[in-house]
Amino acid sequence: MSDRINHECGIALIRLRKPLEFYKERYGTIMYGLKRLYILMEKQRNRGQEGAGIVGVKLNMEPGYKYMDRVRSCGSNPIQEVFGSINSQIESKTISTSDPERAKREIPFISEIYLGHLRYATFGKNNIDLVHPLKRASNWRSRNLALAANFNLTNTDELFRSLIIAGQHPRNYSDTVTILEKVGYFMDDEIQNKYRHYRDLGYSREEISLQIEDNLNWQEVLSKSCSDWDGGYAAAGVAGHGDAFVMRDPWGIRPAFYYTDDEVAVVASEASVIRTAFNIDDLKIKEVSPGFALIIKKNGEINHIKVREPQKRSCCSFERIYFSRGNDRHIYKERKRLGELLTEQIVESVEGELEKTVLSFIPNTAETSFLGMVEGLENYCRYKGIGRKPRVEKIVIKDAKLRTFITSDSDRDEMAGHVYDVTYGVIDPGDSLVVMDDSIVRGTTLRESILRILDGLGPKRIVIVSSAPQIRYPDCYGIDMTRMGEFIAFNAAVELLRERGMMNIIDEVYKKCKEQQGMDKEMMKNYVKKIYEQFTDSDISLKIASMVRNSSIKAEVKIVFQTIENLHRAIPDHTGDWYFSGDYPTSGGNKVVNTSFINWYEGRDERSY
Repeated sequence: MSDRINHECGIALIRLRKPLEFYKERYGTIMYGLKRLYILMEKQRNRGQEGAGIVGVKLNMEPGYKYMDRVRSCGSNPIQEVFGSINSQIESKTISTSDPERAKREIPFISEIYLGHLRYATFGKNNIDLVHPLKRASNWRSRNLALAANFNLTNTDELFRSLIIAGQHPRNYSDTVTILEKVGYFMDDEIQNKYRHYRDLGYSREEISLQIEDNLNWQEVLSKSCSDWDGGYAAAGVAGHGDAFVMRDPWGIRPAFYYTDDEVAVVASEASVIRTAFNIDDLKIKEVSPGFALIIKKNGEINHIKVREPQKRSCCSFERIYFSRGNDRHIYKERKRLGELLTEQIVESVEGELEKTVLSFIPNTAETSFLGMVEGLENYCRYKGIGRKPRVEKIVIKDAKLRTFITSDSDRDEMAGHVYDVTYGVIDPGDSLVVMDDSIVRGTTLRESILRILDGLGPKRIVIVSSAPQIRYPDCYGIDMTRMGEFIAFNAAVELLRERGMMNIIDEVYKKCKEQQGMDKEMMKNYVKKIYEQFTDSDISLKIASMVRNSSIKAEVKIVFQTIENLHRAIPDHTGDWYFSGDYPTSGGNKVVNTSFINWYEGRDERSY
């Protein structure tokens, strides 16, 4: 990825289904679950760099003993800081872990349930108060709730108002606090109803507490909580008495996978990390179905239950192109297929001169698509009887240490010219250099760095190939791409309108978008599409190439993008493509794209939701 796209959040839930003594005997440690959680979170580090947190819940603790522990960090290395804090707390105790029950009573985080989270802040500032898991506290064990989620909602303002109308006074205006309080509100309501029910049956207050814990109806709680959520979400929660859940949006936008056996139940944002952490066959890993929740009761009973009517499946294709780890067998094949399907466009871009073409990629996430591109071109050469195939070389080398140092947008642009190095002496005069990238968002790194250093190798032609289509529209379901002016495809379309004397279309789109402000989101349309309808994909690609090529570049520059049709051929089960097509799965998406365009038109550099 030459351009920076901020990552998704990641969740990890572990429920041990045996007593701690079992894990001590079988695996040699009562910290089996905690160690597995560390692997799950480290393997999902790519999903969140701005914060990490863990909640541990101990089952069946006697009154007077702490049963819920939490630690969070928004430091520079949050996973290490969180686990370092936990280890310090454990090591500070002189109690031997050879006695599991005593250790559980007296040592923090010696628990049967763990909920972990990795955060990228798409809403609000990155401060410790908003790092997950968030928590509601109470002296009633069943009223304690910790929540962690990978999500973004387009209607936080509406949900916030609904809490106020219900008589609540939320402590913070953020999407995370809002969904925590939505679930908490209906959880409290369910508990109160259960209390009255068992009181009328003659149970004592102490007995009522236990009855509530055993019989909370999470299907009803979650169904009511998320009934009006517009957006993508995979939300995990655990109550103080030991019930846990993970629920997924009805469009399947955000991912959630799970595995269960008689020892453990585990949920994570990626299937491959479960396979790695527990060394299991990934064919045994299932996904939480869209609109469903995996509910794990405190007695270990597990149910996969519908909590919201499933909608047209729109799983995020960017998960497969870029975000998720590439060692998943299905993602690996899909990314190779993306590269292979670009064969015809690449042949055309080098004017058929494959014997004078060098193939390479921009590390690191484009490597798998690059392998597919190489196979596709080799097969083409065999079919056409071309004796000399394109050469394959490692041209671009990424300076990982420098990349870590660059943090702010202004610093990143200033330092972009130093992020990549190249291999010299492998390009011959007259060669075309074809370089695979997995996506192009802003084009900044191409313009400021990559094209300049590639041009220094002396190729006749530089072809940058994107395994993803042109990114034209903002995302509003978890990826922090909300400003129209960030997309080079949009800027290219606007420049084409300007060159052709068609800027009246910009004004017309603005007028249509403004007319929709204040309307119900269900009535809104995506009028920004009209800007792109004036041009072919090739028109925009040619304009992008001219925009990223400055006057110092000697080589001819071409940009090749994946088509949306071939995207769906390569990734048929993940059809969410709104950032490419403008076809949002929820009505809130149209609200966001119109707001984003209005902000751009009016010169406001702010979020669109």
